[in-house]
Amino acid sequence: MKKLAEFFAKVEKHFVKGGKFEGLFPVFEMIDTFILTPLNRTKGKTHIRDGLDLKRVMTTVVVALIPCVIMALYNTGYQANLAYALDNSKTAIGFRHTLMEFFNIPYDYKSIGSNFFLGSLYFFPLYIITLIVGGTWELLFAVVRKHEIGEAFLVTSLLYPLILPPTVPLWEASVALSIGLVLGKEVFGGTGRNIVNPALFSRAVLFFAYPASMSGDKVWVGLDSISKATPLAEMASTGNISYSLTDAFLGFIPGSMGETSTLACLFGAFVLIYTGIGSWRIILSSVIGLLGVSSVFYMIGSDTNYMFQLSPLTHLIIGGFAFGVVFMATDPVSASMTEKGKYYYGFLIGALTAIIRIVNPAYPEGAMLAILFANIMAPLIDHFVIEGNIKRREKKYAARI
Repeated sequence: MKKLAEFFAKVEKHFVKGGKFEGLFPVFEMIDTFILTPLNRTKGKTHIRDGLDLKRVMTTVVVALIPCVIMALYNTGYQANLAYALDNSKTAIGFRHTLMEFFNIPYDYKSIGSNFFLGSLYFFPLYIITLIVGGTWELLFAVVRKHEIGEAFLVTSLLYPLILPPTVPLWEASVALSIGLVLGKEVFGGTGRNIVNPALFSRAVLFFAYPASMSGDKVWVGLDSISKATPLAEMASTGNISYSLTDAFLGFIPGSMGETSTLACLFGAFVLIYTGIGSWRIILSSVIGLLGVSSVFYMIGSDTNYMFQLSPLTHLIIGGFAFGVVFMATDPVSASMTEKGKYYYGFLIGALTAIIRIVNPAYPEGAMLAILFANIMAPLIDHFVIEGNIKRREKKYAARI
């Protein structure tokens, strides 16, 4: 590390103001601080709260996401191999089938290696293209604005493919990500100033711009034209779910690649709460909001809307609620800032998720819209919490006079 530090110190003069590579300083700063240490560090005991900086925060989020990534790789391949066992006339699409044949990998859902290999052929191309597109926009805005490259795009680039179905075309995902990053983050000033979660906003753009690639029953399994609905869509259309709660909890169900396993999300929640990066208030109040509102609908019941019959516990386990609450709703930038406001913010997400799922059975997955709406409402929630606190203190002070 000493020699590496000496190397960076030696070449730094070429990238600072007046150097021949001055315009590429954001790139130099990104690599330097990623490998070694942040450029600006707080000095003096007065200002030190803890040893975390933005890079360490992002690294912790990546660690929390590891189980979801593992499940994305395995379950994506498992679902495709399982579909192949039912209809061996269908195979993976394009280059993926070519690579399966080239490496002589069988379509076998009982083979862990085959499941991981096939799953990786869906996840990694999407992840790589997301890194390229996200990194390009981040670099472009950093150079134009002459500021450091924000490491947040590394987390966004990992979150984004995890909330997409495996069959989404790469170019559609790239277009939606570009729109999502520019309109959802960069126009507001970049990292730390966005009002909505960039990855979730990009997913919303993709959903409304290319709905055929994001909904229906032919996008969740990576074989050509295989129909398989998500448990929520199945419940909304037939009133039954063909998967056990255990499979749903572990993640062996169709869905967006990284959202299927509640168990993996629980690990992420533990890491984020333990390290103080994710707010337990938001997670807890979101769960209470979902359970409370879905319980009311469950008790009311309906003969025409099957979603009324879905138990609150099932609401909690299936769909993208767990992933959204743990990794999206707790985003410290777009979430409510005040401690009291976090309760309202989380409850709003849980309640809205239940309402969207149940009241509108045409859109059985409601977590994405609920979180985006709560993102927009977060500043207003904080405003009323702060105003309420000011008025309470004024009354308290007036009573003492």
